[in-house]
Amino acid sequence: MSITVYSKPACVQCTATTRALQARGIEFDVVDLTQDETAYAHVSGLGYRQAPVVIAGDAHWSGFRPDLIGQLS
Repeated sequence: MSITVYSKPACVQCTATTRALQARGIEFDVVDLTQDETAYAHVSGLGYRQAPVVIAGDAHWSGFRPDLIGQLS
């Protein structure tokens, strides 16, 4: 399963999310929403207004969600 974390600089919840994924040994890609207009349009189109936005296969959510991260491992 492909996992992408859409993030912003100096985002505490973004950092917590990527650290939790790393701690579980889960591979993921990070996309900076401030640098990628297409990515920003994509997550906005999904209805999200808060970073991070995590897309893992068919599932997606925003914010730091250790409960959902735990389901990925």
